[in-house]
Amino acid sequence: MFDIATQLFESPDVRLGPIDYEKDPENESKWTHNAEFMRLYDLEPARPMSAAIVKKQYEKLEKKIEEDKNLYHFMIRAKADDRLIGKAMINRIEWANGGCQIRLGIGSADDRRKGYGMQAAKMLLRFAFAELNMFRVTAYVAEYNEGAIALMKKLGFTEEVRRRQSLEREARRWDLLVFGLLKDEWLNQVQA
Repeated sequence: MFDIATQLFESPDVRLGPIDYEKDPENESKWTHNAEFMRLYDLEPARPMSAAIVKKQYEKLEKKIEEDKNLYHFMIRAKADDRLIGKAMINRIEWANGGCQIRLGIGSADDRRKGYGMQAAKMLLRFAFAELNMFRVTAYVAEYNEGAIALMKKLGFTEEVRRRQSLEREARRWDLLVFGLLKDEWLNQVQA
């Protein structure tokens, strides 16, 4: 089914890698000052953070990864120059049921709509289904995030739940969409 030599964490333009404690906090701190990115990536209210706070969050995250064993966090880097362009994760892993959630974001608007998110998402799905042996992958997307909705549909996800008016942004209510992809659906796409 799969070539064992296939790179898990590299695609034509991007690669998934670990946190770089020297460079990444400064870059990600800039993203937290960008309300558009924060509203697309996170369902929580946006808040700007200093590089020092981001670095502390990385330390907490890595401790949680070690202790809980139900979270995989990756930094998305451009292969051409090793520049940080986003972040991705597999979290809320239910080992007994074979389910998990994915989340990813491309930080700078200049790096969006270039296929980086698609490449990162495909690597996340391959890791979830082929390496972690998940049966189901779930993604939560805000109704206003048209790019993420289009990505989910291109990847073969099905909208399974619509939580009506679950989010409030700028004095307006938005739906929260829950997308799901099953392993056999993913396999049919990969083998097509």
